[in-house]
Amino acid sequence: MAQKRKTNSDSNNGKKNETTISRIKQFVLNEKFWYFIGFVLLVFAVYLTIAFISYLFTWKSDQSILDKIASEYFINTGISVENWSGKYGAILANKFIHDWFGLSSFSVIFLMVIIGFRLLKFRLLPLRKSVKFTIIISIWLSIALAFIFGDSWFILGGSHGYFACRWLNSLLGQIGTAFLLIITLFAFIIFSFDKAFVRIKNATVILFSKITEKNTKTDQPLDISQETGKKTDPETLSQNISSDTIENKSTTIEFDSINTSEIVEKSKETEPEFIIDDKRGNEPEDYNPEPVSVEQGDYDPTLELANYIFPSLDMLLDHRAASEKIGQEELEKVLAEDKKRIVETLNNYKIDIARIHATIGPTVTLYEIVPAPGVRISKIRNLEEDIALSLSALGIRIIAPMPGKGTIGIEVPNPKPEIVSMKSIIGSKSFHECNYDLPLGLGKTISNEIYTVDLTKMPHLLIAGATGQGKSVCINAILASLLYKKHPSQVKFVLIDPKKVELSVYSKIEKHFLAMLPDSEEPIVTDTKKVVNTMNSLCIEMEKRYNLLKDANVRNIKEYNDKFIKRVLNPEKDHRYLPYIIVIIDEFGDLIMTAGKEAEIPITRLAQLARAVGIHLIIATQRPTTNIITGSIKANFPVRIAFKVVSMIDSRTILDTPGANHLIGRGDMLILKGSEILRLQCAFIDTSEIETISEHIGNQQPFLTQSFLPEFVPDSEETALDVDLQKRDPLFTDAARLIVAHQQGSTSLIQRKFSI
Repeated sequence: MAQKRKTNSDSNNGKKNETTISRIKQFVLNEKFWYFIGFVLLVFAVYLTIAFISYLFTWKSDQSILDKIASEYFINTGISVENWSGKYGAILANKFIHDWFGLSSFSVIFLMVIIGFRLLKFRLLPLRKSVKFTIIISIWLSIALAFIFGDSWFILGGSHGYFACRWLNSLLGQIGTAFLLIITLFAFIIFSFDKAFVRIKNATVILFSKITEKNTKTDQPLDISQETGKKTDPETLSQNISSDTIENKSTTIEFDSINTSEIVEKSKETEPEFIIDDKRGNEPEDYNPEPVSVEQGDYDPTLELANYIFPSLDMLLDHRAASEKIGQEELEKVLAEDKKRIVETLNNYKIDIARIHATIGPTVTLYEIVPAPGVRISKIRNLEEDIALSLSALGIRIIAPMPGKGTIGIEVPNPKPEIVSMKSIIGSKSFHECNYDLPLGLGKTISNEIYTVDLTKMPHLLIAGATGQGKSVCINAILASLLYKKHPSQVKFVLIDPKKVELSVYSKIEKHFLAMLPDSEEPIVTDTKKVVNTMNSLCIEMEKRYNLLKDANVRNIKEYNDKFIKRVLNPEKDHRYLPYIIVIIDEFGDLIMTAGKEAEIPITRLAQLARAVGIHLIIATQRPTTNIITGSIKANFPVRIAFKVVSMIDSRTILDTPGANHLIGRGDMLILKGSEILRLQCAFIDTSEIETISEHIGNQQPFLTQSFLPEFVPDSEETALDVDLQKRDPLFTDAARLIVAHQQGSTSLIQRKFSI
């Protein structure tokens, strides 16, 4: 019995402890608590400011008193100091300025002010950067002041600066210490402030150019175009293009040309004609164009970043060398065997073939079959599994009939698929010369042709597939295409990454290409609540842009920007140049599972209306289910990309047709555009290449002002500010009792009972 009571008391104590902990958590997480902390920090910052300033004038007279035991200050009321903030302020000032960092201690007050205002919902400066820069500057300034003023003004550098300077002088000497301070200051400036780095670099180029001009004593100006990467001679460029066109010719190999001529002659009598079209050799040489020149107009949107240098083709890697290539003889042998097996399988079911044409792509080979007259297409379509079994292939796909052709297609995976490098896409002539508003270089077709599309014509894109099949690589290829073609003033990205790791590499281009909410600390949106606020903010931006289009009497963003460039629209009437906004959501399924309708409603609204104002959506998901890819999503995303999926049901959910379940993975994809489904091999770009491009852009001069989206205040926050439970109606309690007693409530009932 006693043991049972003890157990009950222990359980009660455990419940009390849990209740106490939960109350403490609620108190700490309460907004009022942090608001109070912010107010306290600001008041304490003012107090420290008074103490520090006073210490600079009174430290000599108070120093003898401050050397006493600290407990005496609080016990002995006879001790007094001249510091304006009293004994406690004198102690703090002596500790920070004398014992620690000298004048650099004022940085503590600076950080208190920033954090305090942040807790009061005012964003003065970015918190993380402010903390990082303040710490670095404080340490450097403490040592520099101690080095300059030495022992005569000890408090300027504090004890930290004094002893650090003594150690450096003994190690490097005074000259070495001075050089070290200069080098560290220069490194901090060029690595922390992009604008300062660009100005220093430009000044250096100009200085050396003038020196070179004087030394050469010629009238020819110094050509620094190779260093800055601005322009290329048009004649040289056209010559490169023409030679590239001549060299890259596709070759068609007749099956009759195989060395085994006797076998071929016999096969001609009993088997249909077989043609091999090897498109793998049609690999374009790297077409290395110089940065895209923006057309000049009355108003130049690129003028603020006139010295912006586009990424070069050298920043991309050629992954083709890493892929295994099959030899010509081995290839012809494999094709002959596959052709023979296909014909034998069809003959077993009494299906005659007139001709077979083979087109070799980077990943699959397309066999186009011309059936004999009278053969029903459905008979061939139903033999998909039988043909796959005879070829021992990972999975084949039958296209019956081929769109626009009088043939039936059978796609068979190559024994050694090749990697399509993003470098071959960006460096191609077709991508460089395309005049699309938002060009996307996605990959190569079965016929080895560069596949480039315009996002503005889509106007939104849905990407789906199983885990690890190439969705994130496809997003990187899309972003790389736009970074190579568009100036920072022409396009802005809103990157949403619920997984927090896929798009973090693009945070370096924050000041050039990214747009975010005004109160965002991170350039990449990862929090679900922030995602909902961001999508609603984009809806506000959409409405603002529609109002601008209405005032300008135009129908879309292209017509509006043309008018603005020609200075037809007045900036004083809130008109401005409108960059395209591209919203990329890397895991749409996770967002819908956590936010539900809160996220789906603004996304659907943007998908329906935002095309005309230049806002385009690209969403990717690894959950191709009907509760994620709903009917409204599919209706507003007519262009969809499917990577390999597990089941036919998933393929139908994405593309409304089977086929994605027969893909071989690793970038093999189907793209639905209108009623046409095309098979592509997605271009591959590695994370290291993305990092190189991001660093190149991030190290350049940024815009003077950050690109922010309109501020959005959720309805819950607005209502919370308006409701005050202490100001209820005097009859509220009586009316509540009346409704509970009658088990019903109405306005007339309350009016009758209370004569109101």
